[in-house]
Amino acid sequence: MSAHPVEHGDEPTIERPDRTISALRQALARVAPAKLPLLEAERDEVLTLAAETQSVGPVNGFLLRWAVTVEIERHPGVARRLHEAERLVRTATDEETMRSAAREVAGIKAAARRAVGE
Repeated sequence: MSAHPVEHGDEPTIERPDRTISALRQALARVAPAKLPLLEAERDEVLTLAAETQSVGPVNGFLLRWAVTVEIERHPGVARRLHEAERLVRTATDEETMRSAAREVAGIKAAARRAVGE
């Protein structure tokens, strides 16, 4: 596990978990427990798809998506910025606000992907 924050000044609340279903689930339970039902539903779908296609690709994608989610959520300030930007993308009445918020969302997610090694 590593503890490198996504951005300076926003220390992580937990260490970065290993990229396994169990470790990500445990981390999510600590930093964003409301998202657990979504993780579990997606996990079941992904495991079924992996078995049907005899491919680990769906599992690898699932692990990356949830590693990125945990990476963001373990930094409270980053998570707040993401959630606010996502809200603005959905509710903005002018195009510039929506585009700016969409850039913020993309930037936060890209930084989290880099932080988890993708």
